[in-house]
Amino acid sequence: MISKIKYSLLISLLILLSSCNDWLDLKPPDGLVQDEYWKSKEDVKATLMGAYQQLAQMDELFFQYGEVRADMIDRDDNTPNDIQKIMDGNIYPENSLSDWSGFYKIINFCNLVLEFNPVVFELDPTYSEIQKQGIEAEALFLRSLSYFYLVRIFKNVPFSRESTVSDSVNVYLPASKDVDILAAIKEDLITAKEIATDDYGSVENNLGRATKNAINALLADISLWNFEYEECITYIEEIEGSLVNLVIGPQWYTIFFPGNTLEGIFEVQFDENRDQGNNLFSITYSQDNYTASQNAVELLSREEAGEIVRGDGSYRSTDLKIWKYCGAAGDASSVRPSSERSSGNWIIYRFADILLMKAEALSQLGEYEEAIKYLNLIRTRANMVKKSSPDNTDAFEDMILEERAKEFAFEGKRWFDLLRMGRRNNFARKDKLISIIVQKVPSNKRLVLVSKLSDPLGWYFPVSADELEHNKELNQNPYYEGY
Repeated sequence: MISKIKYSLLISLLILLSSCNDWLDLKPPDGLVQDEYWKSKEDVKATLMGAYQQLAQMDELFFQYGEVRADMIDRDDNTPNDIQKIMDGNIYPENSLSDWSGFYKIINFCNLVLEFNPVVFELDPTYSEIQKQGIEAEALFLRSLSYFYLVRIFKNVPFSRESTVSDSVNVYLPASKDVDILAAIKEDLITAKEIATDDYGSVENNLGRATKNAINALLADISLWNFEYEECITYIEEIEGSLVNLVIGPQWYTIFFPGNTLEGIFEVQFDENRDQGNNLFSITYSQDNYTASQNAVELLSREEAGEIVRGDGSYRSTDLKIWKYCGAAGDASSVRPSSERSSGNWIIYRFADILLMKAEALSQLGEYEEAIKYLNLIRTRANMVKKSSPDNTDAFEDMILEERAKEFAFEGKRWFDLLRMGRRNNFARKDKLISIIVQKVPSNKRLVLVSKLSDPLGWYFPVSADELEHNKELNQNPYYEGY
């Protein structure tokens, strides 16, 4: 089906954008018309900021996709019905989380930037080659990040590097294979890394925009997902050679409040004072949508001294509220002041993540003694005793999974960590994944969920019913056919 989207649609999209000097000020100016666009570098930058803005609007979705199917959170008094169904393993094409449109909004903003960036470069004499390349690198990063989430959530999805601004673009595309998409975005990221900047002028900008470190982190993550361990390590070593580092143990909670620490690599920025707030305080504290699960409580309250730091900093034992997004300190007591409650960043990559990725990659290569050094860096920072290296890959994998669960509790990583483990070595540890997931489900529902999860295609979300109705080129994930 050929697109009937005209430039009037482009203008309606660009009404969402800003060309203000501060990249975080995303409020759009009024009165944009077609002739005003794609004439200057400010127009290109404004469109790119639309992609960042859309990314920021998805903070709650990132939390949900990364946590609700896993074992670290549980329902609370006001958990949305669609989320409760997912937690019970009852996922249907009508579920709101089957809607992937938010990711494609980011992708289309990036495609617009990449299409018109060279055009504007020829028109605007003040637009330097370095500026042009920097914008291109950011668009490639954001587009690649969006596709990486899509592949991990839905598996096979439509893939396009073209924007929807003319009659010649095929809007309704069939799904591409996940392996092909991952290969394509790695190629894009390698290009982006060569032209990206490391300095946007401030800590806030450097951690909120696509730097070489952010690109390397995404490349490492994709490589680990692909089980390309040597490549993963190569990208991580580039990050290790930069200025990023772990914060010291007593300052661990500053990662979440106020954020933007020396450990940060890529953080979606929020600032309530600019009317740019996130939803995480609301859904974890005031609305009672989610609580820490019993498994999370057990992991984070074991009798090891360091878990006082990560335990009290991750959840509050009195009511199981998730503390990383509502606390002013890692004491499970001091609530953030009202003026800061929606200002906490959503962290996509930080250095602890990178170190545990490296430990995982090394352990999968059988380099256990080297791998344990990286895992113990995290444990030492958390004031916990060092671990001895296991002598087999499965045992090491379990150790890393547990450490990641503690360090990144409620940060939107747990489901993807479990999924990576379950997929590895031709699903050799599928039963391990299933056993972890079903433990929080009531006993009378476990056998049904075990049966559902036995098919790995059921680990992904279905294509939404609305998408299938509008795009006849798409086919439903076979697991959900007939739903």
